[in-house]
Amino acid sequence: MSQFIQLHLLTSYAPSNLNRDDLGRPKTAKMGGFDRLRVSSQSLKRHWRTSELFEQAMQGELGIRTKRFGHQIFDALIQGGVKEKSAKEWASTIAGVFGKGKKDSLDIEQLAHISPSEQDAALSLAAVLAAENRAPNSEELNVLKAEQTAVDIALFGRMLASSPAFNVEAACQVAHAISVHSVVVEDDYFTAVDDLNTGKEDSGSAHIGEQGFAAALFYSYICINKTLLTENLGGDESLANRAIQALTEAAVKVSPTGKQNSFASRAYASFALAEKGEQQPRQLSVAFLKPIHDEDQADAAVTALLKQAGNFDQVYGPCADSRYSFNALTGEGSLAELLNFVAE
Repeated sequence: MSQFIQLHLLTSYAPSNLNRDDLGRPKTAKMGGFDRLRVSSQSLKRHWRTSELFEQAMQGELGIRTKRFGHQIFDALIQGGVKEKSAKEWASTIAGVFGKGKKDSLDIEQLAHISPSEQDAALSLAAVLAAENRAPNSEELNVLKAEQTAVDIALFGRMLASSPAFNVEAACQVAHAISVHSVVVEDDYFTAVDDLNTGKEDSGSAHIGEQGFAAALFYSYICINKTLLTENLGGDESLANRAIQALTEAAVKVSPTGKQNSFASRAYASFALAEKGEQQPRQLSVAFLKPIHDEDQADAAVTALLKQAGNFDQVYGPCADSRYSFNALTGEGSLAELLNFVAE
């Protein structure tokens, strides 16, 4: 049975536009019959994965996500003295291991997540081909996939439709963050003035615009299958623990960057509950199916969350073997203790 680590976070954002829809307005969703503010799991995962905090903690253990891997190999072959026509053909063949591209194109057909070991193997192969002035053979292409994958691939998975042998099952699932209360998206009407306009001929604004915004207290849920994560990392439990700690810290500290310059929407989680055990994971979002309307929304949300966790335990039996929480609203607990708990 797998060991699961579940994180339940409450994070408050002042008026902001963290994650926009196709019209540039904050994303929303219906829940419990009410409009809620929403931040997509894709947005959350990307901002955590590419944050300076996560990259520094996992330095050397992160992959690249790109369609342009063939260009990198092509450049290496050209530098090795291979003629352009052959370099393009060989680079396309090597990059095609991670996803087929269009004919005569160095681009992969879809974004491919490639680990540092796989990058090194591909570039090393390019160096050999340049030195021996020959095309790659099937045996060389078959060994490009590394036994130990990158931390971000191990956590969030990889799916290559044209190369299923390279697929990695994600060890981490991330729910869309949802406001614990109902919201109404508002519009900010703004103008900009031309600094060189003296107003003698035209006293109007140089630019007029509007943008949507809303404020919300979000509930976020993350589930990590530590057993699968360790397997994805070639059995390196120490690296898996470091990855879990880095992801946890990023989740409680890193904000989506949408419209940051306009709203300075940076926030730390006000409350975090971590659970560990082999029990079947479950969200606690049902605690907010009825919107929180109390005057002190943050305190009421914490109470509702803990009450729902207790009610699940009452009905199903213990839903976790151990728990740890911190509450920045009351100054209880600490991030350091939370990070120690998730990696024990």
